[in-house]
Amino acid sequence: MTAGLTPSQTVGPYLSIGLPWADGSFVVPPETPGVIRIAGQVLDGEGVPLPDAMVETWQADPDGRFDHPDDPRGAAKPAVAGFRGFGRSLTDGEGRYEICTLRPGPLPTAEGATEAPHLDVSVLARGMLDRVVTRIYFPDEAQANAADPVLSAIADPLRRATLIAAAGPDGEFRFDVRLQGEGETVFFDV
Repeated sequence: MTAGLTPSQTVGPYLSIGLPWADGSFVVPPETPGVIRIAGQVLDGEGVPLPDAMVETWQADPDGRFDHPDDPRGAAKPAVAGFRGFGRSLTDGEGRYEICTLRPGPLPTAEGATEAPHLDVSVLARGMLDRVVTRIYFPDEAQANAADPVLSAIADPLRRATLIAAAGPDGEFRFDVRLQGEGETVFFDV
């Protein structure tokens, strides 16, 4: 007798059991010079905020380097003390999240091009069988964004705009994640 497949399970709503940690939303300590805040909401297909989602970010340091063996130039210790490159924020009752970090530097591609400064983002939430992956680009990097090979691959300018954060006051950026429906965030097949 052959056992059948085990049914898939969704990633939520039990994210708060063991996944978060107290300083998870701080990629750097909050008093670090140059700190920026990225905040937004995770919304479902009807535009309803999800109170039980999790947003994770992974990024290069301000010099465009990773302290990770997968960096093709070799792992490099960050120039900024306390920078860890990874953040994790649970959404609150209104679907809000926030990440305190530093602006990443541009990244070289294997083909010799340059990727604009960005954060890689994973979102996990109830009803999803797997995470979704996207990016956050910065609105004041128009020239770099125009040359970015990932953004350039998205033909529709309205869809491309879903990857660019909105500027706010005092080093703050807003980036909402729309999981479905009108204005759905572009997600990548990884």
